Amino acid sequence: MDIHHLKVFLSVFRNRGFSKASEELRLSQPTVSSHIKAIEEELDCMLFDRAGRSVIPTKEAELLYIYVSEMVEKFEGIKTAICRLKEEISGELTIGASTIPGTYIIPALASEFKRKHPNISFQVVIEDSRKITDMVSNHELLLGIVGAKMEHGKIEYQPFIEDELIFVSSPDLLNRNKISLKDITDIPFLLREEGSGTRKMMEKHLSEEGISLRDLNVAAVLGSTDSVKEAVKAGLGASILSKIAVKGEIKTGILEEIKIKSLNMKRSFYIITHKRRTLPKHYRAFFDYLKKLSR
Repeated sequence: MDIHHLKVFLSVFRNRGFSKASEELRLSQPTVSSHIKAIEEELDCMLFDRAGRSVIPTKEAELLYIYVSEMVEKFEGIKTAICRLKEEISGELTIGASTIPGTYIIPALASEFKRKHPNISFQVVIEDSRKITDMVSNHELLLGIVGAKMEHGKIEYQPFIEDELIFVSSPDLLNRNKISLKDITDIPFLLREEGSGTRKMMEKHLSEEGISLRDLNVAAVLGSTDSVKEAVKAGLGASILSKIAVKGEIKTGILEEIKIKSLNMKRSFYIITHKRRTLPKHYRAFFDYLKKLSR
């Protein structure tokens, strides 16, 4: 039995008239009558006795009303539950992130997002910016966060959190808190691997000042921010690292920031997506959450 027929029946029954039901439902009277006639034909009985402008429910109508009221109420409850389910954000989010955001930013943001949406789970893939960009470009990941723009053809870049690259050393390596650009070429230097967003942005800033990697006294090339930090702590050399990544060590005095005169190395992290991919609902919700943080 059609649910629309049943809703019309309830309205006619409660209003004791086709005209009032027509007004309540915003349907024409002939349409209301056709709905009632359809039920009567299906049940093979009369539901209303017409008495002028009002109608009198038959015994069959009174019995039907008891069942239909409960049925429509349950139907509306199902609709409400399904609507809530559609609004619910759930599923697994696999997020690609370069070392700094993957280690120092995403965990706290994922925790906050999960508090709002308990049915979300996270998997964070941490690689260098080049690798994460390639994975988004090749449809292996839907969403990534990187420290440099690596590719422009297929990738959409949304500026995210601001960061600064700073020159750091152990307290024992250098006995000064400020150096010149020329001095940087004489100090044993620890370098991140190729593909690192930190390395790419460092190269860019130094190149603008006329210094290339060949000018540096490279003591070692290391594969992660943490390995560089440990090597700096051990006195193997100094390095240029994310301020976000070393703020704890600087606060406790394990590492020292050395100012480089006339060099300011600001950078953004970027949320990246493929230009031709549509994000599923739960990914879009997390993307929008990240975008709000960048304002």
